[in-house]
Amino acid sequence: MPLTTVETPTDTGGASLSHGLKQRHLSMIALGGVIGAGLFVGSGAGIAAAGPSVVIAYALSGLLVMLVMRMLGEMSAAYPSSGSFSSHAERAIGPWAGFTAGWAFWVLLCTAVGLEGIGAAQIVHGWLPGTPEWAWVALFMVVFCGTNLAAVKNFGEFEFWFAALKVGAITLFLVLGVLALAGVLPGTDSPGGSNLTELLPNGGEGLVIGLLASVFAYGGLETVTIAAAESQDPVRGVARAVRTAMWRIAVFYVGSMAVVVALVPWDSPQVVEDGPYVAALDRLGIPGAGQLMNVVVLVALLSAMNANIYGASRIGYSLVRRGQGPTWLGRVSGGVPRAAVLASSVFGFLCVLLSYWRPDDVFPWLLNMIGAVILVVWIFIAVSQLRLRRRLERETPERLAVRMWAFPWLTWAALAGMATVFVLMAREPDTRVQLYSTGAMTLALAAVGYAWQRTRERR
Repeated sequence: MPLTTVETPTDTGGASLSHGLKQRHLSMIALGGVIGAGLFVGSGAGIAAAGPSVVIAYALSGLLVMLVMRMLGEMSAAYPSSGSFSSHAERAIGPWAGFTAGWAFWVLLCTAVGLEGIGAAQIVHGWLPGTPEWAWVALFMVVFCGTNLAAVKNFGEFEFWFAALKVGAITLFLVLGVLALAGVLPGTDSPGGSNLTELLPNGGEGLVIGLLASVFAYGGLETVTIAAAESQDPVRGVARAVRTAMWRIAVFYVGSMAVVVALVPWDSPQVVEDGPYVAALDRLGIPGAGQLMNVVVLVALLSAMNANIYGASRIGYSLVRRGQGPTWLGRVSGGVPRAAVLASSVFGFLCVLLSYWRPDDVFPWLLNMIGAVILVVWIFIAVSQLRLRRRLERETPERLAVRMWAFPWLTWAALAGMATVFVLMAREPDTRVQLYSTGAMTLALAAVGYAWQRTRERR
């Protein structure tokens, strides 16, 4: 493997990133990052397809995500970097791999910012129908671009309170749901197991659709390993976040899905039309349930916008500092890579125009473009961990503050799981286009990255 120089937060060849994130910021980013908009918005389609077996789907995909986070945590604790998995891929596989993983994730995050802005604008437009959606997208972009241009502690504070609201809402939902199922919630009769009599109402095909929907609901967990590089104690922060990932996924995702399908019939039209959480709260007779959940979803979308602008800017900054992008993107002032923040916000501002010109079809078009990027990133994480773990054990075992379980067997099991998801995506017409779009983008980036690597080696 060619020798590479990999960026670290303290070795940037000039002005460096600040360390303005406190442990409470990092802890809440880790906690709230697992409660994404995908959980509130995308889970209804999974329930409609899989029925009660959606709990199995979320448990299986959650297990895969736990393994990915453990691998990423091992490498990020050993080599803290704002480039996270991109830096690890460069160190383990070669510059072309870091280039491909990093820029693919950058495209994913920048596109997601636009998607989330459009989704948030649609909610506010529903409350204030006389206002244009594009104006709300523009407002949200200005606010969060400005937040990220300021000191990193401002990003941390926004995410702290966003995450606190999300955690509070999902915790309250779980408490009310469990009380209702136990038959002790006043004014509510427990449905018992009446909604769970048919585990696989649509057979194995329904479970597959639910599994694919659940995999992509977990996106956003990687941000904590990027943010850790700007915390006061990166190694401790990453270690704590990764070690608590298991119970967070089990409680917030698997637990809430179990409560929903136990409370509401899986084939209720309200599950898809209004969302599973609104349907469950309506079943409990909670007044104003729909508007309450709309507020929570809006918070989740705004939180994701904020986090994705941050993550994209830091990934872009890291790539440039490693010589894999235009040098002007690597400029840092006040501890913030402001040029990278602006570049990472450009696509979000472009979505202001797209939501004005093509309000009806821009959302699915953007979704198809970024389809399976997160799976590509996970594969780079797994392969990098396979290669770096042996090197760490041999050269610097003291860096292994976090260790992957049952190495290398569970790493190989995770890779097999990712390959299975790719095969399932190829079988389903709705996800096949996303798979092919992502594959074409990944191959193009890999070709550019390899050509760049060969050119640098010759020089």
